[in-house]
Amino acid sequence: MQKNTHFGMQSVSSHEKKKLVMGVFSSVAEKYDLMNDAMSLGVHRLWKKTMLSKCQARHGDTVLDVAAGSADISLGLFKKVGASGQVVFSDLNAAMLHEGAQRVLDHGILFQQMCAVQADGSRLPFADNSFNVVSISFGIRNFVDIERGLSEFYRVLKPGGQFICLEFSHPDLPMLDVVYDAYSYQVIPWLGEQLVNDRDSYQYLVESIRRFPNQKRFSKLIQWAGFDMVRYQNMSGGIVALHRGYKI
Repeated sequence: MQKNTHFGMQSVSSHEKKKLVMGVFSSVAEKYDLMNDAMSLGVHRLWKKTMLSKCQARHGDTVLDVAAGSADISLGLFKKVGASGQVVFSDLNAAMLHEGAQRVLDHGILFQQMCAVQADGSRLPFADNSFNVVSISFGIRNFVDIERGLSEFYRVLKPGGQFICLEFSHPDLPMLDVVYDAYSYQVIPWLGEQLVNDRDSYQYLVESIRRFPNQKRFSKLIQWAGFDMVRYQNMSGGIVALHRGYKI
């Protein structure tokens, strides 16, 4: 029997959620980066720059970027590992993976150095202890089973490897949550309708943020998956949090 989960504020089966999330990202893939710029007023680029600065990937490392989307983080990781390293960027959604692969090709990078793999982040097709770093940005809240995904990240990391995750979280500044709620529920779906003709997908994305565990709760889930030295760093007043953990 399939357990129930949530798709935004709806209660759905695990199978239904997977299909619905796939539909969301297939719908928005071509204008995903445009919407990220519009929704965050470009600030997502600073959040991702901070993430990359805290990532401990080194020259020659092998790293995995899960739910890589348009591969902006993947390309930043490639700058860290260099031509002697390898970045595997994965996404469950074929349309999103196509966008990422096209961006990699546009940068003139060979697929031997940056390899695209269509994969479910909670069922990774990689051997144990394969990667020096596993990263994910703005993707884990869409997982049907977050705990299983975290366990998979732990499994494929090498001992001493780093898990790093950038995700929307819960504001911790007085009144910011009120302003953020108003912006999220009124402006973001409207932008989705105006820019990509898809209000419903961005309504879901707003609701998925509200359903995601807060910073302390998500840190606990990371610890329960086996990671040590778990910490988080709030950005933009807690609208986004950067979580890190290590496989010791």
